[in-house]
Amino acid sequence: MTKWFFLTGLLVVLTTQAVHAADRVALVIGMSSYENIQPLKNTQRDAEGVSATLTDIGFDVVTAIDATQSELLEIMERFEFRAETADLALIYFAGHGVEVEGVNYLVPVDAAPRQDGDIQRQSVSLRQFLETVDAARQMRVVILDSCRDNPFTDIDGLSAAPSLASGDAGGGLAPASPDRGTLVAFAARDGQVAFDGLGENSPFAEALMDNMRKPGLEIGLMFRQVRDEVLKKTQNLQEPHTYGSLSGAPYYLAGPATGEEPFFTIEDRTVAWSRIKPEQELQLAALAERGDTRSMLGLAYMRLNPEAQSFNPNEAVALLERAAAAGSPEAQYELAKLYEKGIGVEQDPRKSLEFFQAAAAQDFADAINDLGFMHYQGLLGLREDKQAALRLFERAANLRHPQAQFNFAALIDDGLIDGQGAEESARYLYAALRSGSSDVLEILTTRPTMFKAATRKALQVLLQDKGFYAGAIDGDFGPGTKRSLSVAYSGKTDSL
Repeated sequence: MTKWFFLTGLLVVLTTQAVHAADRVALVIGMSSYENIQPLKNTQRDAEGVSATLTDIGFDVVTAIDATQSELLEIMERFEFRAETADLALIYFAGHGVEVEGVNYLVPVDAAPRQDGDIQRQSVSLRQFLETVDAARQMRVVILDSCRDNPFTDIDGLSAAPSLASGDAGGGLAPASPDRGTLVAFAARDGQVAFDGLGENSPFAEALMDNMRKPGLEIGLMFRQVRDEVLKKTQNLQEPHTYGSLSGAPYYLAGPATGEEPFFTIEDRTVAWSRIKPEQELQLAALAERGDTRSMLGLAYMRLNPEAQSFNPNEAVALLERAAAAGSPEAQYELAKLYEKGIGVEQDPRKSLEFFQAAAAQDFADAINDLGFMHYQGLLGLREDKQAALRLFERAANLRHPQAQFNFAALIDDGLIDGQGAEESARYLYAALRSGSSDVLEILTTRPTMFKAATRKALQVLLQDKGFYAGAIDGDFGPGTKRSLSVAYSGKTDSL
């Protein structure tokens, strides 16, 4: 019998408020004493200051100063594993950064380029940084305070040296294009050069440290304030810039304002956005007027909270329609649910399906998973199509949707997926644990026999390979296996 644990109630508007303390990790890198190219005066102090700031506001911080390429890659590999169970993973890099043929490279302390291709081989790319934080559960941030100048223009063997960067001053980075849910922040927008400043820290690092510490300041608005502060300090000569998009959930790096109850993230976004301060709501409104879709989403969520004074479903629909027309898949998904239930609009299954499909076309995993359910059950005018449903569940699972990962593991365990067996089922169950599904942890620790013995054994092998389990591979989920499941879920290895 197929285990459809998560396939009920997916299409309702959530109203339950869940609050939890966020697990936040950061990798802070400072490159100053370069061995073969121009050293930098402020980068070590900038990195140490940012590291101390993040530690003070509750981050688990790894700091790397003057690391070689091999050292940095090893640190990044360990950090990537840790980031899998973090709500937010952040990398801050202060040092030389250059663009080569449209790709941004961050330069370690031992780089010694002598001919074309050496820079790419001896540096770490922005893409590698993005991959390092990619599996974090909620939010991913990469901050580059690294576009001060081009350190390679005087090296004779580099034929491409004069065109390494796109800025007129011989410095700067190429525009970034991170995946959805990831934010990349540059100290100076693409093609510009950042300044070291006259003090102990660069203007960007100073502004970052000032604003990161502010309780009750939503992260998207925090980066706006950093931008404004740097523009003021540099007489409009340096403009920080962000690329990509954060998820639609509000996030507070330093937690709540003084006097408010402790929280970092609230699962119900209608409740979470309703907690934002009035002055920040005004900022959101101004940004929404300028076309910022995340601000439109935040305002819409506020107007979908029936407990808030701002409750206005019709206004929420108007905001979501603007964001959806601008290409926001999250807005399309929220509109799909509203049209499906008739909230703020006349109930319209056809329009609901169109919005679900539009969001799914942009790889929005929630929409893909829900469409799989609809195809399986024949909802919203769709005919039952089990094979289409299975393809959608697999697609959502491969996008790291925890419910889809569990469902697809169950489908494999039931023998419904050709060519996949116990090992594949176990891999999806492990991935769901690492993605942060407490429901999966609860099922595997209280009702493991809903999966076949072969799948349970394969999961024990995988837990053993990852260093979480040292017991017998017997498919019996006793205290040792349950403890290893809990550690794999939480990432806290000190309980082993």
